[in-house]
Amino acid sequence: MDWKPHEKSGTLGWMAGHVATLPGFTVAVSTSSEYDVVTAKPLKVDKEADLVGLFTKMSGEARQALAGLSDEQFNQTWALKRNGQTIIAMPRYDMLRGMCLNHIIHHRGQLTMYLRELNVPVPPLYGPSADENPFG
Repeated sequence: MDWKPHEKSGTLGWMAGHVATLPGFTVAVSTSSEYDVVTAKPLKVDKEADLVGLFTKMSGEARQALAGLSDEQFNQTWALKRNGQTIIAMPRYDMLRGMCLNHIIHHRGQLTMYLRELNVPVPPLYGPSADENPFG
């Protein structure tokens, strides 16, 4: 979990934990009008064995939170703050697409490269990976 592909990269443990907990940010954006990075209590993963379970749990909660939003709520302004000062504010839909969905897609891609570097089979993402032979 301490391995990293480059000295400037995050560790495998950090990257896997970040991917596992990012759906929690989707819940926060869906269920509140703002998020202050100073007072927020982001989820942390302490054990490798908890990664998949936490991701599964948080993904389910994120889906539920998204399904509960009305068109009006998607269009309401949502703000990311630091000590009460707005860093960025935009319609909730744009925040969900950019900072939640695109964010997890980006880090999931990085995580697959970490796995590839460690010679761990890469799971299928948008179809079979190079580690699977769909015709064999």
